[in-house]
Amino acid sequence: MDGMSSADDSIAVGVAATARCLVEEFTRGTSPGDGVAAARDLSAAAEAALRAAVDRARAAGQSWRDIGDVLGTSRQAAFQRFGHPVDPRTGEPMNRTVPPGAIERATGFLTRFTAGRWEEVLRDFSEFMRARHGVDRLARGWADLTGMFGSYQGFGDVSPVPAGGGTVVDVRLEFEAGAAMLFVRFDRDGKVAGLRLHQAFT
Repeated sequence: MDGMSSADDSIAVGVAATARCLVEEFTRGTSPGDGVAAARDLSAAAEAALRAAVDRARAAGQSWRDIGDVLGTSRQAAFQRFGHPVDPRTGEPMNRTVPPGAIERATGFLTRFTAGRWEEVLRDFSEFMRARHGVDRLARGWADLTGMFGSYQGFGDVSPVPAGGGTVVDVRLEFEAGAAMLFVRFDRDGKVAGLRLHQAFT
């Protein structure tokens, strides 16, 4: 196809092949485990395609804000997930390897936070954060948010990225009349060392 590199072409072929495999597994009604494996493979292929598409959009001059708008997230979250930062000290690409269990850790914290399980949330905090937050402060902040946007509906994709020895997550929270972005920073020990909520403008 015009404008596509051989790498793009192989990614497209991979998505098509794994999609066909999933359809066949669902149509044949064979082992449920085979269907799960096919869905897993398609998810991985789709992720590779999304990364390639973002790289192409950036090469074509699209800003991180443009890409974040399409993905329904912030420009920071888009960059954190798909960017290729270079260490200014060395000129070398920075490590983007996410520690094992980071997704599960972040998802668990978000589930507890959005359910208002504040005592459990505090146990997720680092000592520094626990000294500056309490149940009342957390509950009041959440009440202020629902007062502005209505009842909570759910959160978006959880994609931790490496940062300063730990990981960060910038995830979209959906409410009935608006959205907010929740930024969470986890330290090396997996404790929450930073937390910030701000309105989403997309």
